[in-house]
Amino acid sequence: MTDASTPILEFIDVVKAYGQGETEVYAIRNLSLTVEPGEIVAVMGPSGCGKSTLLHLAGALELPSAGRVRVAGRDLGDMSREEQAALRRRAVGYVFQRLNLVPSLTAVENVMLPLELDGTGGRVARAAAVGALHGVGLHHHLDRYPDDFSGGQQQRIAIARALVGDRQLLLADEPTGSLDTLNADQIVEMLADLPGRFGTAVVLVTHEPRFASYADRVVFLRDGVIVDETPSQAPPAATAADLDRRVPV
Repeated sequence: MTDASTPILEFIDVVKAYGQGETEVYAIRNLSLTVEPGEIVAVMGPSGCGKSTLLHLAGALELPSAGRVRVAGRDLGDMSREEQAALRRRAVGYVFQRLNLVPSLTAVENVMLPLELDGTGGRVARAAAVGALHGVGLHHHLDRYPDDFSGGQQQRIAIARALVGDRQLLLADEPTGSLDTLNADQIVEMLADLPGRFGTAVVLVTHEPRFASYADRVVFLRDGVIVDETPSQAPPAATAADLDRRVPV
């Protein structure tokens, strides 16, 4: 575990470019950002502004073209591919709009999978997976398959899989995009509850101002640059309409 005084995520003058020469496109430009343990940070902005790229960099799915990305105090650029993969399995969880559950595996087997890939024995992995599913209210349905669940329940399984193994950072990319309003609200409330229950930091990409209002801080991106940011302690009286007016266009 990371020391409480160490940021769980740091971007230091990060640049991410794709292509070369005339075809070069900048997704992230000189971006600096710090996320503390147990903090919820919402990332907002128009389509194509670099939100998903930011999450890919934070999760070591991609490396920056320039600058530094540190996760749990470790510089991703100084790590081998094997070390980066181990960090993803042990410290970072992902929840996306596309759930990527394995349809041929039961709920508990889906949640066990990242632990087993990391070499954890079956009995220990199952016990951890059962605990994670208990945390999202699905411990009575361990041996059902993904197609037997509603969309909201499937997203809960994905959250359990993202948390199993005491992950310190959860990255959520539009996790409610395919859900109805009721299920979407429940999923975001569950994500917002994670820091208090598990100490997990959450970076949430969302287009919805009402979901961003759950965050401790809201960062606005445009053209790969942070153009606005709420204070670390957003006033409780802030409304969805207030946040909506601040979204860059």
